Amino acid sequence: MGCFASTPKDSGGNRRKPTSIGEVSVYVPGLRIPRPVEFLQSLEDQLPKNLVERLTALRTRIVVMANQEGPTITRTRRKTQHGGSTLSDLHQALVDYLPVLLGLTKDGSHLQFKVQFNWVNQEDEEEETAMSNVWYEVLSVLHLMAMLQMSQANLLLLPRGFSDGHTHPKVSEENRRASIDIFLKAAGYLDCAVKHVLPQFSAEQRRSLPVDLAEGVLRALCLQALGQGVDIQLGMAIDNSKATLAVKRRLSCEMVKYWQQAQDNLMNLPLANGWGEKHRLFVKWKYVEAKAAAYYYHGLILDEGNTEKSHGMAVAALQAADECFKESKKASEAFNASSPTSRTPPLFGTLKYLTEKIPKDTSSKVRINRDLYSYEKIMETAPTLPDFALALKPDEYQLPLVEAS
Repeated sequence: MGCFASTPKDSGGNRRKPTSIGEVSVYVPGLRIPRPVEFLQSLEDQLPKNLVERLTALRTRIVVMANQEGPTITRTRRKTQHGGSTLSDLHQALVDYLPVLLGLTKDGSHLQFKVQFNWVNQEDEEEETAMSNVWYEVLSVLHLMAMLQMSQANLLLLPRGFSDGHTHPKVSEENRRASIDIFLKAAGYLDCAVKHVLPQFSAEQRRSLPVDLAEGVLRALCLQALGQGVDIQLGMAIDNSKATLAVKRRLSCEMVKYWQQAQDNLMNLPLANGWGEKHRLFVKWKYVEAKAAAYYYHGLILDEGNTEKSHGMAVAALQAADECFKESKKASEAFNASSPTSRTPPLFGTLKYLTEKIPKDTSSKVRINRDLYSYEKIMETAPTLPDFALALKPDEYQLPLVEAS
């Protein structure tokens, strides 16, 4: 039960396609945009009129706000007339809607198949997908809640000028700490979607979901949020004089695993259009960038050894860091050039530090050891990175209890 209907990408122009999305620290592959729903027509003989009206009012508010924001929010943190942000207001509207919506699923209710829900997506070849299944609506709501959090994190992590005399734009420590909490919350929504909402669909229904709701994409977004959280932790460790090389190496190696797993989850998915291909390029960029950091710190620790072998492995690791760093710059350029175009904000944190240190330290070690190690030895296969357990986990988010009404 719960049939699908899809609208081809060239049929109606509901999908908005900005040519540029501005500065990007956190890539958000478009927001899902809900289309209006006829609750009254579908439920007037099934539920009390006041409850149908409440469902209608809650969802209409979401439709209006989401369509005002468009598929992506990147440039500014817009304020509402009451002083709140449009991001937080839309998020709150979704939070208010879920407990009432879930009432249609209670005890396997037949009502979950009575209403057709229609959403515009950004990554699938089909522009719109409609389904007469409340779990499709729940999945779409959780995806949108997560993407709003990621959008909020992007705004927090765009460096700004300060009035305290700093000429180089910075991201405050307060914003960096807040962004980690936001990443964990976004990951929690996506983790819940994978573990508790996708199992409500049959295998056939899951194959018919738009690609942005495919399990691989949801898992990749969850891992992206965790990977970016570790990136911020690493940047804060770099700024902390008490943080050891071992701590920095561990964080950078964990970051590699998050991004590698994210890339693996996207591997065989048909992310063919602009937003989807840009998503793939972002994950590739961040994966190679994470490897540059991991090889760099691994090389510094290996260089503390007193044997010729350890020095040789250190040089190989630093050389790998330099090669990965060069590759990450190419990947960044490819990401920004892909449609919709984007820009990398002023450097801060991990990337700013590595941009200054990797080329300098690599050339220094190669020059110092030139007499000991041939070019062939330096270019040998890089040493294996240490394997650490992943410490950062999604927040434990549970679907809300059904509203009493």
